[in-house]
Amino acid sequence: MAMRQADDRLPSWQAMDSGRLLLLAAVGMMVVAAVAHTAAARLTGPQTAIAFGSVIAIGELLRLAQPGGREAAPIATAAALAYALLLRVGELPAGQPIPRVSALQVITVTAVGMTVGALPHIAAGRPAGLTGMATRLVAVACVAFAFRPIAGTDIISGPGHWWIAFMVMTALVIVGWLAEALIGALIRADDLGARFSVALWDEMRTQLPLGAAVGVSAMMITFAAEVMGLAELAVFLGPLLATQVAFRRYSGIQATYLQTVRALARVTEVGGYVESGHSRRVSRLAVAVGRELGLAEPDLLHLEYAALMHDIGQLALPDPIPGGATVLVSKEDQRRIAELGADVISKAGVLDRVAELVRCQSWPSRGDPEPPVGSRIIRAVNAFDDLVGGSTDRDRSAAALERLRLDTAVEYDPGVVEALSEVAGKRLASRLE
Repeated sequence: MAMRQADDRLPSWQAMDSGRLLLLAAVGMMVVAAVAHTAAARLTGPQTAIAFGSVIAIGELLRLAQPGGREAAPIATAAALAYALLLRVGELPAGQPIPRVSALQVITVTAVGMTVGALPHIAAGRPAGLTGMATRLVAVACVAFAFRPIAGTDIISGPGHWWIAFMVMTALVIVGWLAEALIGALIRADDLGARFSVALWDEMRTQLPLGAAVGVSAMMITFAAEVMGLAELAVFLGPLLATQVAFRRYSGIQATYLQTVRALARVTEVGGYVESGHSRRVSRLAVAVGRELGLAEPDLLHLEYAALMHDIGQLALPDPIPGGATVLVSKEDQRRIAELGADVISKAGVLDRVAELVRCQSWPSRGDPEPPVGSRIIRAVNAFDDLVGGSTDRDRSAAALERLRLDTAVEYDPGVVEALSEVAGKRLASRLE
């Protein structure tokens, strides 16, 4: 026990995986080089740098949580991208050259702004969000290193060449967004054990609406600065805040759904209809199996909801099933429980797909019609947990899997059972360590 407590007190950096440490080390070296270069070369346009750095700090302070445990700082990212793409601030006197801001100065201002914005989070005891900041900084660095060498040249800033600048900026914003999505996907694939291709697609799909808003805002700030000067930062801060509030509300709704579903799933346990922890175990194992099979994130979310509430139909039974093990009752009773549960869920009016997964969980995998893959996963995982429960006995787990394999001709999907075997083996290994 003393050894375990000592391990729990390890510094946070020792708890990080090698991918995160490599990302933070690379970004750390880049920031050190950028700060040293900027200090030696002196700051170009200090008022502009301070203004953009301040907005970046505000945006980092107001960062928001997204579905799937992601973090985003849309205001900070938009301001940093705008600074990386900045051509000039206000009208310049005739003959005066456009100030050339280096890519390393962009990195310095962005890093300092992010650090200042993260300090209140650290002071309040919240995570610093180093991984998210490092990922966003890499995206900004990609844009800055590509754009700053050509900013101020006749190719971009020449008379009537605004459309060339627009096309180049659009392409670079997309590159920066792809870089952020790629790093995020690599980290999530490593954390969750998901396939990289699926994680990348989920990351791109999830980040696309916010990324588009951030990219458009950054380009609007860049072009508006030529006419309005630094005042345009204050003008654009309002719409960016409104956009962030909308995304925050959406994330809040998603979190409320999950909390409500988890509360409903507890009803069957409190009422003594199922074993304590059954719904939670089935949910976690089902999501792990779905991830092993390469399901996309929206499908995994519906699967999680359905797995949590798969036994809610038991509340309509006059007498609880012994141990709540639906695998041991007749097919007619299994079908009745599934139908009753689906009817309860459909009353919500917003979880129709979840209700369908619950309704089809009683169908044999080789039946006609064939049940959705989520229903096949719930059917197999529920049967496995009914037979194993919270036990970590390898022999008991192996016997349960063997029983499921014997019924793969009709009752259970062979691919699901094999994925369950892989996931269950990992789960037992981790719990026995």
